[in-house]
Amino acid sequence: MTVPIIRSAVAGDLEAIRRIYKHDVLKGTASFEIDPPDLEAIRERWQMAGKAGLPYLVAIIENQVVAFAYALPYRPRPAYRYTVEHSIYVELSWRGQGIGRQLLDRLVEALAGCGIREIIGIIGDSANEASLLAHKSAGFHQVGTLKNVGRKFDQWLDTVIVQRSLSSGGDQGPETQ
Repeated sequence: MTVPIIRSAVAGDLEAIRRIYKHDVLKGTASFEIDPPDLEAIRERWQMAGKAGLPYLVAIIENQVVAFAYALPYRPRPAYRYTVEHSIYVELSWRGQGIGRQLLDRLVEALAGCGIREIIGIIGDSANEASLLAHKSAGFHQVGTLKNVGRKFDQWLDTVIVQRSLSSGGDQGPETQ
């Protein structure tokens, strides 16, 4: 298993993040975006995480960003304030080496320190077994599949919703109101 350095993303990482994500947008089904976002859009997402007090992490190997993960508020309504949706992407040449799982574990740890109660993942393409297995091994549970909700590369695609609780259950959590 390759052991990356995992740290908070800085502005200098954003071009590498854009490049990694661009490949997934153009060639993969993990993202349902059709057109890769430009650097400014990537910067806005990074800034949104920062403004919300949420982590945006990168994995570094050989002084290169090879993966990234972040969380953003799940929905804008105040009742959802303890729930986030996360994203994680690994550069193609580094997949299958445990980097995504290590990054996901670190993201979960960071979110626990932010007072977050629930983490939601929307996995593009129900055939994305590597992501499904990584999430399962990181303590996420599959809570639903939305059938045929995306169309990309002339095929209909599902999304799989996974969830991990950082709470022991019941009314316990950052607040009970």
